[in-house]
Amino acid sequence: MAEEEGPPVELRQRKKPKSSEKESAKEERINDIPIPERAPKYVLFQRFAKIFIGCLAAVTSGMMYALYLSAYHERKFWFSNRQELEREITFQGDSAIYYSYYKDMLKAPSFERGVYELTHNNKTVSLKTINAVQQMSLYPELIASVLYQATGSNEIIEPVYFYIGIVFGLQGIYVTALFVTSWLMSGTWLAGMLTVAWFIINRVDTTRIEYSIPLRENWALPYFACQVAALTGYLKSNLNTYGERFCYLLMSASTYTFMMMWEYSHYLLFLQAISLFLLDIFSLKQSDKMFVPHKENGHMLKFLEVKFGLNMTNGKSLKETVTLEDGRIGERPEIIYHVIHTILLGSLAMVIEGLKYIWIPYVCMLAAFGVCSPELWMTLFKWLRLRTVHPILLALILSMAVPTIIGLSLWKEFFPRLMTELMELQEFYDPDTVELMTWIKRQAPVAAVFAGSPQLMGAIKLCTGWMVTSLPLYNDDDLLKRNENIYQIYSKRSAEDIYKILTSYKANYLIVEDAICNEVGTMRGCRVKDLLDIANGHMVCEEGDKLTYSKYGRFCHEVKINYSPYVNYFTRVYWNRSYFVYKINTVISFQS
Repeated sequence: MAEEEGPPVELRQRKKPKSSEKESAKEERINDIPIPERAPKYVLFQRFAKIFIGCLAAVTSGMMYALYLSAYHERKFWFSNRQELEREITFQGDSAIYYSYYKDMLKAPSFERGVYELTHNNKTVSLKTINAVQQMSLYPELIASVLYQATGSNEIIEPVYFYIGIVFGLQGIYVTALFVTSWLMSGTWLAGMLTVAWFIINRVDTTRIEYSIPLRENWALPYFACQVAALTGYLKSNLNTYGERFCYLLMSASTYTFMMMWEYSHYLLFLQAISLFLLDIFSLKQSDKMFVPHKENGHMLKFLEVKFGLNMTNGKSLKETVTLEDGRIGERPEIIYHVIHTILLGSLAMVIEGLKYIWIPYVCMLAAFGVCSPELWMTLFKWLRLRTVHPILLALILSMAVPTIIGLSLWKEFFPRLMTELMELQEFYDPDTVELMTWIKRQAPVAAVFAGSPQLMGAIKLCTGWMVTSLPLYNDDDLLKRNENIYQIYSKRSAEDIYKILTSYKANYLIVEDAICNEVGTMRGCRVKDLLDIANGHMVCEEGDKLTYSKYGRFCHEVKINYSPYVNYFTRVYWNRSYFVYKINTVISFQS
């Protein structure tokens, strides 16, 4: 029996909907979308109060730290009760050079003339004309001198207080920037407070402001911290357009200023570039923020994929916004950036101890973020598969309770210690150096040239203005060679050799320091005289510091005895407990 056929099916071409039909369909879809209700007033007030309190705490922390540094400096040196010469002696080594040029700018008849004399400077180092602005990065001193005169501060405050006040103020900005960065990462200003507390407690490892105020890093690192804060905000996924523009402008301005302030800034920027590159190639950020353009550099990324077995360009994209419930804080680009950057800085700090002052502040910030971030606690609970207690509630409680407990314990243990430091009245006492500088200003000819250790030469340039043979600067090959040659006064060289070295730099006076000549170090081979003996072949380190024969005694010892041939070349004209000054004879009369 044949099956009953169904009705014939007619295939027709689908007609395009008319414009009116499109509009009506679009209106229906729009009407179907629920309109979000406006946030209640108390929510807006709560958000405003949180931002206001956080900003107030950040600014207050910076101001309090700046005031603390000023008070500590006053107590440590009894600065306000010292004479000008004694104040200037507190600037040691290269710091003395920087401040001396600040003084020169204030003495100049005009700003243009002062800049010209610094860029064509032939009054500091004998037989050498240097561009001090470029070679020593004197832009902070130029700016400080302009501000001092333009603001009329010369009628209110002394130049030295204005100078160190700017540096202390920048340190306050430094702390504020770290506060803001930690706040942006964790979402709570408690992390900022904890960052500041750890920064101050560990200030021996976070800054060198206590030992040398005019160092370039003290001028530059606050701007780098501002740049890092702006970069942290820029990398956040939920930032609006105006916020992105503000962060971008702040990054640009602070990066430029940072480069102007410090001649070694490019090293830190290079590390930062590596961090951003790693962040970029693993697609740990939004596509509209391409530090390395993928389209133009696709071939390079493909090469890296094949070379190192990475999956950088065809992995699944990350979520635009990671919420607390997700427990995936590792997908936030600003967090990954700071982890990479801190690891790179820490690796270098392990190799070069001086870089710990750059690394430790960001360790404090990252640690404060860790204990104050609910997202990080939530991520930890996800890993541990916590089910007994609601993880979100526990994360919120711990992110507030843990930093509060830590803060109270730090307050109880370290706040009395900080107050004790401010109450102790110390006094700077260096009469030998004061007497030496006074003798030079009163007895030495104006055209005299002094030779000695680079650190002492910096102090002589600042306190007296006399010309010197070398400076405590290490970014110039000629100055490095000069320092090495002048240091031969502490080696086992003949009087004739030392005389030839000093006269080749047109030196008129030689200053021998007992602290270097009679240095007793805990580790042999690290003293200045040990290094000179090794360089001159008078000590063999490979065989247990074995001394080799030298027919000459150590010059700094022999010249004090006043016997031939030393008296033929050098005449002692001044001495005290720490310094011996010898006039270099221009006419030599040899005695038998």
